[in-house]
Amino acid sequence: MSTKDLDCIVCGSCVVDVLVRPVDLDAPIGGGRLVQSDPLVLTTGGIVSNTGVTMARLGMRVAAFSYVGDDEWATVIRQRYADEGLDAAGLITHPTAATSTTAVLIDAGGERSFLHCVGAPRLLDRAAFLDRLDFFRRSRAVLLGYYPLLPNLIDDLPEVFAELRKAGCLTALDAAGDGGELGPLAPVLPHLDLYVPSFAEARRQTGEEDPRRIIPVYRDAGAAGLVGVKLGSRGVLLSPTPGEFVEVSAVAPPGAVVDTTGAGDAFLGGILTGLLRGKSPADAGRLGAAAGACCVTGLGATTAIHGYEETARLAGVA
Repeated sequence: MSTKDLDCIVCGSCVVDVLVRPVDLDAPIGGGRLVQSDPLVLTTGGIVSNTGVTMARLGMRVAAFSYVGDDEWATVIRQRYADEGLDAAGLITHPTAATSTTAVLIDAGGERSFLHCVGAPRLLDRAAFLDRLDFFRRSRAVLLGYYPLLPNLIDDLPEVFAELRKAGCLTALDAAGDGGELGPLAPVLPHLDLYVPSFAEARRQTGEEDPRRIIPVYRDAGAAGLVGVKLGSRGVLLSPTPGEFVEVSAVAPPGAVVDTTGAGDAFLGGILTGLLRGKSPADAGRLGAAAGACCVTGLGATTAIHGYEETARLAGVA
């Protein structure tokens, strides 16, 4: 049996972000204008970077898995991961596609809009995973996101996650944007150990407004693992087993809110870290809430992420 020398492999959206702040998101920029901003910040984004760095900061052994381009942006990603202790051996250079890039427009209150090129990660497909199962056998868990941005993979996700489970991985999935429809997601849910979308994503997927009515829709579609709904400033509602609900309150940010980019990804990093450390779903959820609270106090998705001990203290988790 293979040695599990990794705690989690984070797969999918792997991006270079250019952060622009402050931008009035309620007013059109228009043509021919010069818009003053703070100094632009170059960083990494997407779930691979955001959740991967969060888990690495929290002491987990994490690897990235995605496609990048043969370009300067890929060098930025690899260097950033090296600096953070995030294993980049699973970043595969695609011969024709570009590295994914985003301009993140952030207003004075931390809300943001995105100008996004999906790039090389959208070409991930069934073979990219199943041809590399030996890599995944090294890991205790795998997280994939953002699945609506991966069109070549969506139809094969049930098979891919079934094989990842056979490889001994805890399986987790994340959505993006409005979450898309329930149809493509439903066949995947029985193969997941963790699925906690945002309220906006969950509402779009299920058509329900009440989180306690949202979760049964996922259960009826076959979800048997830990399911939940992220509720922003109201915390998160988790359901470890059918009919069981655990309310996790939001954690107060340890500073002023600067930028909400990546808070959901930081939550996933925290809850996965908690679960992999043997915490209860409630304590793991609190660790996730604390990671998200730290996230919003810095510019970019990972600037303000702390180590495990400080985050656990903030969460009130022993």
